[in-house]
Amino acid sequence: MPNTLIKILVIDDDELVCRSLQKVLNKLNYCVELCIEAAEAERRIESFEPNIILLDIYLTTHNGLVLLKQFKKSYPEIPIIMITGFSDTKTTVAAIKSGAFDFLLKPMDLDHLKFVLSKAAEEVNLKNEVNKLQLLLKDEKLSREYFGKSNTIKQVINSVEKLAKSPDTTILIEGESGTGKEMVAKYIHQYSDRGNSTFIQLDCSTIPRELAESELFGHEKGAFTGAQNKTKLGKFELANGGTLLLDEIGDLNVNLQSKLLRVLQEKKFYRLGGQKEISVDVRILAATNKNLEEEVSKGNFREDLFYRLNVAKVYLPPLRKRKEDIPLFAYSFLEEFSKKFNKEVKRITPEAIDLLKSYEWRGNIRELRNVMERVILLLEDDVIRDYHLDQILGEKKMHPPSSDEFLLKIPGEGVKVDLVLKTLIQKTLQITSGNQVHAAKILGLSRSKLRYRMEQLGIEVTKKIS
Repeated sequence: MPNTLIKILVIDDDELVCRSLQKVLNKLNYCVELCIEAAEAERRIESFEPNIILLDIYLTTHNGLVLLKQFKKSYPEIPIIMITGFSDTKTTVAAIKSGAFDFLLKPMDLDHLKFVLSKAAEEVNLKNEVNKLQLLLKDEKLSREYFGKSNTIKQVINSVEKLAKSPDTTILIEGESGTGKEMVAKYIHQYSDRGNSTFIQLDCSTIPRELAESELFGHEKGAFTGAQNKTKLGKFELANGGTLLLDEIGDLNVNLQSKLLRVLQEKKFYRLGGQKEISVDVRILAATNKNLEEEVSKGNFREDLFYRLNVAKVYLPPLRKRKEDIPLFAYSFLEEFSKKFNKEVKRITPEAIDLLKSYEWRGNIRELRNVMERVILLLEDDVIRDYHLDQILGEKKMHPPSSDEFLLKIPGEGVKVDLVLKTLIQKTLQITSGNQVHAAKILGLSRSKLRYRMEQLGIEVTKKIS
């Protein structure tokens, strides 16, 4: 939504157009300044520090495309929307390739103008959130903003913060692989009274069975072959006073589960080969991508241990259930890998964002991170576009119906054009399983035009239509 914090600079040497735009944009609660002299544009950008620029492509003294390239080099974070009185496909393509956010044709359709500006404002706000997140990540301590901004994840983190306040309550963290269970465990630790003590993590799925007991409880010198050299402290001792995360607890050997249960109940154990009972003060967090109740019914997991671990539960929803968080994570990974690969990738187009939102992400945040790493590594552009992601994700082939399959029946009493258009768009979205990028291609529309029509006709933009 537009607000007074979004500043727009209009660069157009037609004073009448500038004044008209200023009047309209002020009514939409944008802060607006005008630049009628193109030679003054860069100075005005530096003094006004706009969030969005509206730039006329045909100026009397300057070429708008040249200015676009110049501005994108100096101010890569600012979305620049080109405006023109001439419909020219070649020029439009050149502008988009040069980094233009979108293209508006004079005389401007007010609803379309509002729509494009709202999308540009969303990108500005998203980048501000990403910048804030990057600053937070420079500190070792996590912040709730790290986990996303959707209402779904906010509710989860609210519960996590309440549970963290208990000094020793065991918490079971459930969720698919890649949803961020380890990060939630770290957040619980940091948010608790144990935050200044040790946080230890043990991945139960990777421990060799013969070494699992030693990893958990340690061993004395000579306890088994290979233990001749010295006594080893286990994870429980190392985490004493702090927090121990047993990651992928569902993969822990059944024979070791009984020993773990005793430690959880009594806070005491013996090192492997040891004679002295050791007491510890450790908070246990357990994480799993398995349904432990099903594992109990199959005999793979002890029922008494399950109930001991399941004192409190946190469920992390998969990324496909909180798609509002995808742009934030995508831009965060863009920042990370642009620095890693020494590239200047500036933005992700709205079409690419929509494609990311339409993907199922069975590997969740981890899969998204891997895709962003790969696309940035291979990228030879400074903008991530939908076809770059298509190459990585493996585009599902969508074919529009042939001309002889399209039949339009008009009832005798007539029909409203808006109803026909709405039905056409909905049917096309059904064909593409809700993928708006492919729907736009089938309908022969630009992506922004399709989004505009969907909002105008009350078609849900993010919800999959079936």
